[in-house]
Amino acid sequence: MLSVCFFNNKGGVGKTTLTCNVAAHFGIKYKKRVLLVDCDPQCNATQLVLDDEVVEKLYRRRDSARAKTGTVLDVLRPLELGEPSIETSITPLKASTNRFGVDVLPGHPRLSILEDILSQSWSEATAGKIGGIRISNWCSALCEAVKDDYDIAFFDIGPSLGSLNRSVLLGTQHFISPVGADLFSIFGIRNISDWLKQWLCDYKVGLGLAENKSPGSLKEFSIRLEPAITHGFAGYTVQQYIAKSTKGVRRATKAYEKLIVGIPKEIDDSLKLYFSSGISSGNVRLGDVPHMYSLVPLSQSVNAPIRSLNSSDGLVGSQYKQAEKYADNIDFITRSLASNIGLRIKS
Repeated sequence: MLSVCFFNNKGGVGKTTLTCNVAAHFGIKYKKRVLLVDCDPQCNATQLVLDDEVVEKLYRRRDSARAKTGTVLDVLRPLELGEPSIETSITPLKASTNRFGVDVLPGHPRLSILEDILSQSWSEATAGKIGGIRISNWCSALCEAVKDDYDIAFFDIGPSLGSLNRSVLLGTQHFISPVGADLFSIFGIRNISDWLKQWLCDYKVGLGLAENKSPGSLKEFSIRLEPAITHGFAGYTVQQYIAKSTKGVRRATKAYEKLIVGIPKEIDDSLKLYFSSGISSGNVRLGDVPHMYSLVPLSQSVNAPIRSLNSSDGLVGSQYKQAEKYADNIDFITRSLASNIGLRIKS
């Protein structure tokens, strides 16, 4: 199973919408077994994919009636209780419960409370304590637990540079950065580079200390000596801006075009060190995401991927062409991503 995280330190770049629609494309068009894991305390992916009835049933149940089908918080509950392992008996919601064609491990607002626990565990990990290293690798443990059930798992995380996001990246093989045509998206890319460099170095020191203190402990608990994310950057997308048109011809806006032209160099300068095997300046750009106007709120209101919207959902007039264009772009991005991470899909 491959694991991919969509991440940018800048919010508002359409990250969750892109994550969910790419996941749906892999599941619906290319018939892949897909798991979507919502690790953002704001639960935007959960709200987009699951309808209100499913969400209400999931979150309003009593703790005493907790079922095996639960949220990411249920998976991580042992960490709250001081255990260094996760709950692996939690069953994701099946693809049959949503129109995105993917299994879902929903998020939970209480995930933000785990930041303190994960922060403390990180301090222990960098000091060479095996318990802290195990807790920090909870995402690796989750991927290991579900690897036989899926072809690919997508992780949606918020824009912060906190402990929760660090632990997700530590456990995934690849990450993708959606970028907008604005300065703060570029600053976000720079922040990711500096952040990764710092904590990957600290983590390496911690692993060395742990092996010296407890020889064989890393192997015993299947801790990788080098996180896959060290060489896990699989590409970026660019969110298009709204341009004015004159007689049907799109007029470029100089300020935005200048930023867009500068993005490839920024990616090279900031993230080239983390490029996955086979990634180069020629294929690192996965594609462009067109502006979707009213399609996003429509997609949210009916809990459906944009590619599946139809007249019964309220799709009208020019929205048909917009949805068709978006589906074409998502297909290009999906195929580019599959190529970059080594996942075979049918033509």
